[in-house]
Formats: sequence, structure tokens, C-alpha cells
Amino acid sequence: MSARAPLLLACGLLSAIGSRAAHAADLPPTAPPPDLRGSLTSELEVSGFYLRGDVGFSNQSVERLSNSLDALGTIEKVNLGFAGAPLAGVGVGYRFNRWFRADVTGEYRSAAPFTGLERYRDASLPLGYGTDEYSATKRDAVALVNGYVDLGYWYGLTPFLGAGVGAAQVTLDNFKDTNVVTQGLAYAKSASKTSFAWALHAGIGYEVTPNFTVELAYRYLNLGDASTGTVYNYAGQCQSCEALTFKNTDSHDVKLGLRWTPGASTVPAEPATLVRRY
Repeated sequence: MSARAPLLLACGLLSAIGSRAAHAADLPPTAPPPDLRGSLTSELEVSGFYLRGDVGFSNQSVERLSNSLDALGTIEKVNLGFAGAPLAGVGVGYRFNRWFRADVTGEYRSAAPFTGLERYRDASLPLGYGTDEYSATKRDAVALVNGYVDLGYWYGLTPFLGAGVGAAQVTLDNFKDTNVVTQGLAYAKSASKTSFAWALHAGIGYEVTPNFTVELAYRYLNLGDASTGTVYNYAGQCQSCEALTFKNTDSHDVKLGLRWTPGASTVPAEPATLVRRY
């Protein structure tokens, strides 16, 4: 082998390495993997039946009380109100896709104390007015069919809006009407009335796992009218022998809920399509 052979071999190797490096320089840089944190959709989309349980607290109100004296236009509402009371419910539902779910719920609302004061015009009284001081307790059983729209997914959090319709059985217990001015007393036995009910929901859920979600929600619930039993005076007699109607009772509720989807099916979210031009 001549002395020039090693030199020629070295030059050939350097030329090949330079050609490969130049070709590599023409390729576009490798893109980093996309960051999916905080994306609008979850990496897993959960569908299927779910069970739910809720506890909460009610803040109720009533528009007015109504009886035959309403027609005389003599009654003036001073104050009508309920104390807060706990509630608890269960339900079963189905998630159709990442955006929509629906459920059927049943709920028991514990007795909420009611107090009220009204006055009425009566020219035969010394000051021209009499008063009615009311007390009672109110409890409810509510069944609703609800639908919800989930508004996205951020770090496991999903805000939602919803609405529901159904029925409410409202029971009034221990009703009393004390008239201090006339030294009168009236009372009524317990009575229940079933009315159309509807609800509006707003809240946020946190997905602990694809099968388990914790939910904090506000709900406006309209319970319709409620009614006492026949009202009697302190001697056990009834004059018009009528009930007193609680017109348009409603409630602003705060609820903490748990949703569990046993055997949930999980479907990978569709990845974004990357298009490159060379």
C-alpha cells in the first residue's frame, strides 16, 4: 500500500461525514410534544350510567298568605319568612357525552320553621288595625328530572348549568295564628299538597377519577303553592271553614354532591392533527 492510501481514506471519511451533516441541517427541527395541560377537553371521556347523592341547606321564602280576606283588600304583609333547614337526596342518571348528562332525583327536605306577621284594617278596633302572628313548620318531598350541560374541562374542574321539572309534596305542620289585639287564636291540622315544581342549577364538578366526581352547586327551586288544613278558632269552631294558602313557595339551595359511575367506559380523546410542509 502506498503512503498516500491512509490520506485518501481519511479524506473520504471526512467528506461522507460532512455530506450527512449538511443533509441533517436541511431537516426541520423536531417539535416538542404538545402540552395538553389545561386543555378544554379531558384526556378521557366518560360515558354511562351514574349514581348520585346530595346534601345541602335550604333558604326558603313565600310570596304571601291567602284566604277569603284577600278579596277585601285589607291585609298588609309585614314579614313572612322561613329559617334554614337541611336537605338530602339521591338519584340515578346517564352521561351521554362529554357535554350532556341527565338524571332523576328524589329528595327529602327537613322541616323549616316559619314565622310571619300581617296586619289588617278593621274600623271596629281601637287603632283601626288588627294583627295576625303566624307560626308553622314546612317540610317537602321533591322528585325532579334534570338535564345538565357541562361547559368544558380545566385541570379536572367542569362548570355546568342545568334545569329540572317535577313535583313537590309540601306539608305544613303545627300552624297557629295569634291575634294579640283581639286576643284570638286559630290553628290548623297538618296538611299536604302536591304541586308542579321546577329548578335551575349552576355549579362546578371536580373529577377525582373518571368514575368519581365531587360537585358543589347552587339551585333555585320553585315548589308551587302549599296549604294548611282547615283553620279553626281556639274554641274548635270554623267560620268559613277554609284553609290558608302559602302562595308561590320557593328556595335558594346550596348543595354538595357526589357522582359515581360504576364500570364507566373510557374513550381516548381525539388527538390534534399536526400538518407539516417540507
